Amino acid sequence: MVPAARPSAIGGYEDWPAYVREHPRQRAATHPAQELSDALGVPGASAPPHVTVQWEETYDGATTSQLSWQLGFGPRTTGWLVRPAGSSGPLPGVLALHCHGGNKFGGADRLVALPDNHPSAAAARAALYDGHALATDIARRGFAVLAHDTFAWGSRKFDLSTPPWRTASAAEARQAQWREDGVVPSEAEQYNASAGFHEDTVAKAAGLLGTSLAGMVAHDDLAALDILAALPGVDQENLGCIGFSGGGGRSLALAALSPRIRASVVTCMMTTFDSLFPAYLDAHSWLLQTPGLWKLGDWPELTLRAEAARFLVQYALADELFPEDGMRGAHRLLESLHRGTDTYTGSFWPGGHVFTAAMQDEAIEFLARTLA
Repeated sequence: MVPAARPSAIGGYEDWPAYVREHPRQRAATHPAQELSDALGVPGASAPPHVTVQWEETYDGATTSQLSWQLGFGPRTTGWLVRPAGSSGPLPGVLALHCHGGNKFGGADRLVALPDNHPSAAAARAALYDGHALATDIARRGFAVLAHDTFAWGSRKFDLSTPPWRTASAAEARQAQWREDGVVPSEAEQYNASAGFHEDTVAKAAGLLGTSLAGMVAHDDLAALDILAALPGVDQENLGCIGFSGGGGRSLALAALSPRIRASVVTCMMTTFDSLFPAYLDAHSWLLQTPGLWKLGDWPELTLRAEAARFLVQYALADELFPEDGMRGAHRLLESLHRGTDTYTGSFWPGGHVFTAAMQDEAIEFLARTLA
């Protein structure tokens, strides 16, 4: 009897190892950025991808275009460009970076008002973004906003239809619990359960290849930033980025890695590394906890590696993922690091790990002032 073929641990990404071998190192513009890039293991870029416009529609004061492009490995990327209806440009550009959210079935669709949003995107928006479509709201205020699926999310998610054995075993236990509770999970819930277990496997594969989950995400984000800068009607001298939770970590990393970024909003993703030990480590994904990153300095200190960016950091005082003393310690450190400049603004908000409508208004005002 011929044994069954063992499932791939990197379904849909079998060409990933070859890509990293062929493009082992991103070439950053400055030495501080290069140190961070090397610590994250950001691969170099391949040739700029061809961008295809899938469709374009105007409604509720915004024109939304669905775009797609093929990076050098893995599935094709979907992104959405949102602009004010009737705008002719050039407009300041913003990269809207979706959160982790334990929801890898979807990606940037949670940030965009679409005629037919998937229920998982609507649920993420309701739970984490106060019901607002962040990218669309920013666009209505006079920006060209690109929101894209990044590595391992949405259109760039791994194929787990036949999960590897460790992921399958954990997912089967989750299925048994659902059956016991009388729950019939949706397709998105089933995928997200498997993807949550599979993240350890992705991080393991990335480490073996000399990169990291955060490094691969940064690779996709840098490519999206280049695409945004090259789009017609975008002022490539006025670019910013914004993100909540895992997207906030991406926003900080992108500003530190690219001199293109002039404004960075980091929401509910700032603390000191020391404050995470020992009780808060398991609250976070591999997206924050890249092995060896602390050797470069504390998380707030990464802002000093940004060549041109000004930062708005928003803290939620009842955030379940960060202790208050860690957030306040990060704020004091950031004030010290940026003393005498206008490169850091910190604001504290009541409530938990949510990007409220009031916080979004403050963030959009910051982008408007900085990228005027």
